[in-house]
Amino acid sequence: MNEFIRGIKKGFPICLGYIPVSFTFGLIAVKMGFNPLEATIISLTNMASAGQFAGIRLIEGGAPYIELIITTFVINVRYFLMSLSLSQKVASDLPFYKRAIMAFCITDEVFALAAMEKEDVSFPFFGGLMATPIFGWTLGTCLGAVASGLLPPMLQGCFGIALYCMFIAIIIPPARTGRKVAIAVIVSALLSCIFKYVPGVNILSKSGGGGWSIIISAVVAAAICASIKELKRFRKRKATEGGVHV
Repeated sequence: MNEFIRGIKKGFPICLGYIPVSFTFGLIAVKMGFNPLEATIISLTNMASAGQFAGIRLIEGGAPYIELIITTFVINVRYFLMSLSLSQKVASDLPFYKRAIMAFCITDEVFALAAMEKEDVSFPFFGGLMATPIFGWTLGTCLGAVASGLLPPMLQGCFGIALYCMFIAIIIPPARTGRKVAIAVIVSALLSCIFKYVPGVNILSKSGGGGWSIIISAVVAAAICASIKELKRFRKRKATEGGVHV
């Protein structure tokens, strides 16, 4: 029980941070035709932030199921890596169903706090750690969905802009310090602009919710950065081998 309470205390700041973002999601979801209950259930069963925003836009645009599945998969694929990493910090005898619950509830912030633990991450601790963020994310969505019918259109538009501010706040700091991140951001932005404005290829953005343009932009940017890293590693290995021969 002490571990569970410690997890709740650790996750409470995340809970507070999630409320304004999920409030925006609730507003946007209702504007796109979802009722408040549907919007709340989406947040309760997903906890995917960017994946949720992209998903409801694709649904609104009438995108086919395969486009919806692949787009959300590409956006959320990082959670596979987080789950694999966190699996090294849990007890080896932890039952599979508990591991599955932990993997399902991983978010970027929850993973960061769990990864910082010096000892093994216990299931009670992680249960408390994920309980407050889930509550905050679901509560914020519910409040935003209900408030959508009460707030004036101008104020609702301001909350819509908050989403883009959040994404900018996420990508700019690491892009300033990491060259590969900056390259990925620039390449993705350029490809998105091409798919949006260049005649002929902009059909990808106009069809459905633009999911295919998101998929291509993300995959190509990631592939370029991975290629650059591998090329640097290859050159370093060649230089080392050359030095040894000399």
